[in-house]
Amino acid sequence: MDESPRQWRVGELARATRVTVRALHHYDRLGLLVPSARTAGGHRCYTGADVRRLHVILALRGFGLSLAEIRDTLGAASGDPVGLLRRQLAETEERIRRGMSLRARLHGVLGALDRMAEPSTSEFVQLIEEMVTMDQPLTPEQLAEMQRRRQEYAATLTPQELTAMRERRSAALAAMTPEQVEAMQAQRARHLPPTG
Repeated sequence: MDESPRQWRVGELARATRVTVRALHHYDRLGLLVPSARTAGGHRCYTGADVRRLHVILALRGFGLSLAEIRDTLGAASGDPVGLLRRQLAETEERIRRGMSLRARLHGVLGALDRMAEPSTSEFVQLIEEMVTMDQPLTPEQLAEMQRRRQEYAATLTPQELTAMRERRSAALAAMTPEQVEAMQAQRARHLPPTG
């Protein structure tokens, strides 16, 4: 339990939790997270109980539930914070395991590219399969960081290395079946931040 009746305005809670103000407003409109208080000027104020409810919403979202499913199950889930935390821990540990497996696979593919040997189509299929199992959308911040790192890496390459990398990527894509390309594109879309 909280020792003090601390309250957060929407912007403060957004900064503290890295959940966007837009998402908090959306949760309010849907009735998932209605702030317990308002200032005299009508600004949203969140209490410790609201913060705990936000954790439940985000945990259920992390389990893959839609906002409608979360609304349907929120009452039962919020009554068992220990069970929810245990499930979240188990999900996190499974994601770490899958992430380590994907990391090992990426190292293998990079090693093959470093040796200038084109990875086989089956290696790309396995890589895509492992990417699909991660199935966790990136936050806008993670996407921006990934793009920043990609740009930094590209800046270290010579024009010839950039051309060779593009050619290898094109060849790998050309070796894939339409179903594999579709699966890869669907997976990429799932990793983009939610738009609403």
